[in-house]
Amino acid sequence: MHEYTSTARVWGLSCPGFPEEVSRARRWTRDILRNSPLAEDAELIVSELSANAILHTASGCESGSFHLAVAVSAQVVAVSVTDDGGAASAPKVGHQDQDAEHGRGLGMVSAIAHRVVVHDSDQGHTVTAELYADLQRGGHPC
Repeated sequence: MHEYTSTARVWGLSCPGFPEEVSRARRWTRDILRNSPLAEDAELIVSELSANAILHTASGCESGSFHLAVAVSAQVVAVSVTDDGGAASAPKVGHQDQDAEHGRGLGMVSAIAHRVVVHDSDQGHTVTAELYADLQRGGHPC
């Protein structure tokens, strides 16, 4: 973040629901967060959430899409992925065996992020993961 900017800056990107768009989402996130110590974690989170949107919701159907937002302030990097809905249930952290091939993604995101929030709407789900600057995982900013 620029030293003279005191408020959060927000970027948005819409991607077609093709698997190759996950790597585009990662690169886009990496470009926004270059020089940030939180860039690698944010990139991994975006990759996982984007892949989940494509695999588990209407985002992966013909003419589907998913939408990303990255908000950056001096204290927090928040990454959000919004899907096109159509899933039988909202995303939730599953407690899978570590050898399981599927179902561990949101759990991994929760382990990396300081806070994960899922918002449901008639149009789909938004999963937001927050990474706090200058805190150990599991810490709280206040």
